[in-house]
Amino acid sequence: MEDIFALGDELGPAKVLHISQPALGLKGVLVVDNVATGPSIGGLRMAEDVSTEECARLARAMTMKNAAAGLPHGGGKSVLYGNPKMDRCQKEQLIRAFAYALRNEADYIFGPDMGTDEDCMAWVKDEIGRSVGLPCEIGGIPLDRIGATGWGLCHAVEVAQQYCDFDLAGARLVVQGFGAVGKHTARFLANQGALLVGAADSKGTLYAPDGINVEELSKLKDEGGSVLDYSTGEKLDRDRVIDLECEIWVPAARPDVLREDNVARLKAKLVAQGANIPLTLAAEKYLHEQGVLCLPDFIANAGGVICAAMEYHGSSQTAALEAIAEKITDNSQQVLEEAKRKKILPREAAIRLASRRLRKAMELKRWSIF
Repeated sequence: MEDIFALGDELGPAKVLHISQPALGLKGVLVVDNVATGPSIGGLRMAEDVSTEECARLARAMTMKNAAAGLPHGGGKSVLYGNPKMDRCQKEQLIRAFAYALRNEADYIFGPDMGTDEDCMAWVKDEIGRSVGLPCEIGGIPLDRIGATGWGLCHAVEVAQQYCDFDLAGARLVVQGFGAVGKHTARFLANQGALLVGAADSKGTLYAPDGINVEELSKLKDEGGSVLDYSTGEKLDRDRVIDLECEIWVPAARPDVLREDNVARLKAKLVAQGANIPLTLAAEKYLHEQGVLCLPDFIANAGGVICAAMEYHGSSQTAALEAIAEKITDNSQQVLEEAKRKKILPREAAIRLASRRLRKAMELKRWSIF
């Protein structure tokens, strides 16, 4: 199957920009992958170990995600090197400087991502007037606060469960990356009867086979704690989250957490990808051969960007949540039905869906390449 994250193919990237201001300690990258459907929307990721390659792969994921969701936006991504937990004033200075350096890049609209939030998007908005995921106080729909990505992921799981041999009520759930996406996914699925038995963050893994109180754990995280601060349960190394037996496993953190060297350890029936590119292609192929259903990332976790796009065009929070449920339910059904009928990977069916829409948009452009 085609590697959709390969650079220099017929889809993009359209532009790669490196930003550096050593006096400020500023180093960042912007990748605008494809804008056939409109100006790109993609999050600003902040971490000490980001890279141009990661940025490009994430930008391609956004191209496919936005096309699959039928949004009038292309795919892009930006990354900023640095510790997201640095002093708030220093972080604000870096983000403002990065946004200002990209002030003329009208083909890219900033959104929140790992290491950034709605306050960060407010700083960008103040600098260049071009961001989404804003605080409600300045007219935004706070997608992390309402759990837009988790809301969509829950609907994708509800569809996928019909193709699995377990019921959602009573299904054991493990979340790798109990942050903005992971905690809301756990909350929505718990409301549908799933039982959270494992959760991991950067400090370690919590395992409680009798169940974890999602609201209590979320409160701990909101107060700056770790899953290891939970009052009961077994405390394990971070990487042990892969070994926990469950029906539903949700990766909601960094790319490539499941790879050829560790995927055989997974004991799940359904992998619902809350993060972008959390599995390598080889890992997905292995799981498919083992009968494990993998919901593709750019289908299942599109709730955040759908919400962001609707905010950008002036929609309400209620309308955004309704659109997320409708689009992700419909796309998940189409992808899984085609995958079953043609006996192909769900990712391959998802790529076909997104590519059909994207290539049609490219045909209608004056400049047919990008």
